[in-house]
Amino acid sequence: MRPDEDSAVSIQRGPTCEWSKQEAMSLSPTTSVTHKMEGCAKHSGDKKPCPVHTAALGDTKRAFRKSRHNDYVKISMKEADVIRLPPEWWKTTLLFFYAGFSLLLTTAVITVVHERVPPKENIPPLPDSFFDYINEVKWAFTVTEVNGIVLVTIWFLQLFFFNHKSIVCRRYFFLVGTLYLYRCITMYITVLPVPGMHITCAPKLYGDSYGKVQRVLKLISGGGMSITSSHIMCGDYLFSGHTVMLTLTYLFIKEYSPRSFWWYHLMCWLLSAVGVVCILVAREHYSVDVVVAYFVTTRLFWWYHSMANTHCQCSPHNYLSNPFWNPLFNFMERNVKTHVPCVYGWPISWAPACLKNPCKKYSMVQSTRDE
Repeated sequence: MRPDEDSAVSIQRGPTCEWSKQEAMSLSPTTSVTHKMEGCAKHSGDKKPCPVHTAALGDTKRAFRKSRHNDYVKISMKEADVIRLPPEWWKTTLLFFYAGFSLLLTTAVITVVHERVPPKENIPPLPDSFFDYINEVKWAFTVTEVNGIVLVTIWFLQLFFFNHKSIVCRRYFFLVGTLYLYRCITMYITVLPVPGMHITCAPKLYGDSYGKVQRVLKLISGGGMSITSSHIMCGDYLFSGHTVMLTLTYLFIKEYSPRSFWWYHLMCWLLSAVGVVCILVAREHYSVDVVVAYFVTTRLFWWYHSMANTHCQCSPHNYLSNPFWNPLFNFMERNVKTHVPCVYGWPISWAPACLKNPCKKYSMVQSTRDE
């Protein structure tokens, strides 16, 4: 039966709250919800307030709509909880193994190329314009490797305090792995003679597979550096791996640090630039090795970040999505919805949150009861 057919019929509002039509109509639309609760308590004999109106009072900022009975029905408004920069550490782990595989493959290719390098007594170093004007400095290559160690250390310290380190780490691992894959190709297809008569190459092993494996392990254990006496092979010239690491590490340091830290960027740039120049001064690489390494590293870095920051989608007119590594790029950047901000913080909490204030929640409940 409809309420407007008989004024004696009461309108049910809950198990302990009922109003007559006259009382309900006497309340204007502008009457506060508190008056309805008082009326509810009056007719229910000081029992629990009406649950419908109690919920409405606790959340008056929600959206409401009027029904034909002049009461209010709450409409829940759920906000979409979207994580725009998900960590996805499992992807970072996969890219770590991708970079490791590329470095391992590079050492294997160096071992193969070393057997094909012509003896310097038969084929002397190629002419190089830089060598015509700068004399050789023996200790310069040590400066290069020390600068590289310092730069990489600074970069990993910066990553330690970076909030979105998982995303940046997998970008770094991807670019390192891809650049060394490119280097494997260029080293293998064209073998250059040694760039200086001072370079001493290890004896060739020819068919000794066991000896080659030992050289690969020695090169990996020493980080491929001359200061650790692990780099005893020749032929890995085009293009320069030291230039790749110096340039790429500087680009990441600058990209993921505040723009106002100009002094920090200048210091890292000097470490990188001095290291690259010392490669040529020591005559450990030809000038073309360094130039090609610089161009390949910077273009790949800028190419990748242009796609990541503009969220380029695959389409027939998007030529940036044509390289072979585009599927891997989509796999890594699919859930990154925005530009990675330069936000830093302390990454380690010395004690769990539950142990910092163990009685905080209990004291809050107790104070509420006392009131």
